[in-house]
Amino acid sequence: MNEQNVTLRVENVTKRFGDFTAVGDLSFDVRAGRVFGFLGPNGAGKTTTIRMIVGITAPDEGKIELFGQKMSSDLQDKIGYLPEERGLYKKIKVQEQLRYFAALKGVSQSEADKRIDFWLERMKLAEWKTKKTSDLSKGMSQKIQFISTVLHDPDLLILDEPFSGLDPVNVEFLIEVVAELKAQHKTIIFSTHLMETAERLCDDIILINKSRKVLGGTLRAVKESFSKNMISLRSVGGNGVLDDKSLVAKVIEHADEKELLLAENADTQVLLQKLIESGAVISKFERIEPSLNDIFISAVEG
Repeated sequence: MNEQNVTLRVENVTKRFGDFTAVGDLSFDVRAGRVFGFLGPNGAGKTTTIRMIVGITAPDEGKIELFGQKMSSDLQDKIGYLPEERGLYKKIKVQEQLRYFAALKGVSQSEADKRIDFWLERMKLAEWKTKKTSDLSKGMSQKIQFISTVLHDPDLLILDEPFSGLDPVNVEFLIEVVAELKAQHKTIIFSTHLMETAERLCDDIILINKSRKVLGGTLRAVKESFSKNMISLRSVGGNGVLDDKSLVAKVIEHADEKELLLAENADTQVLLQKLIESGAVISKFERIEPSLNDIFISAVEG
C-alpha cells in the first residue's frame, strides 16, 4: 500500500486498565479519502481505540501515526472528533458556542462566522443561531455538535456512534452530509451499531471483538469471504422441491419470501428448473450475498 495514501496507521496497539486488556495488539490502516467503518459490539474496545487516536489516552504498547508522523498536538488539530458522549454548554447561545469551538482549533472569528452560517444553513438550523442549547431538541443538539466537529475543516473525521438517538429522517440527512464530505476527499472513521448504514457508507471496515481484530478489509472483500450459495425466493407452490436436501440445505422464512441456503455443490439453475417443473409461480429468484449484519453476528458469535 502506498504510504502517501494512508491517513492513519494503528500498529500493534495495546491498552490495559489494570488486569483488563481493553485493546489487544490491534493494527489497521485508514486510507485517505475513504470511509472506514470501525465496528464491534459494546465493550469491544472501539471507544478506547478512538481515545488513543485523538490523544485523550496513550497506548501501553504500539504506535499511532497520522499522515506518516507520530501523533502530536499540532496533528490533532487536523482531526475532527464527535464523541459518543455528547456535551454542549446548555446556557450559551449556539453561535457563541460554535465560535468558541472554532477558536480552540485556531479559526479566526470572522472565518468562523462564515463557516457557522454555512453549516447552520446546511443543517437546517439557521433560525436557532441565537438560541441557547437548552432550547434545542436532542436531535438539534447533535447536529450542533456535528457542526463543531467539522467547523475547523479537519482532514480526518472520527464519528463515534453519530446516528445514536436520531430519528430516521435525521439519520438519512446526516448520511447525506457524510457522503458530501467524502466527495470532498475527507477521510472518515465512524463507529456504529447500525450495520445497514455502515454497509451504505463504508469503503473499508474492521470488526473487533473482545479487544482484538476479528476481520478487516474492503467491504467488498469481506462480503465475498463470507459469501454462501444463497437464493432469495418469492413464489407460490413448489414447496416440495425445497424439501430436497440435495438441493436446499436450509430454508429461512420471511414475511413474503424465503431465503434458501443451497446444499454443497447444488446448482442454482437445477433448482430453478425443478421449481418451474413443479408448477411454482415465481416472482423472485435472486442470488444474494450476506449482509454486513449477518457477517457481524457470524463473526462475533463464532
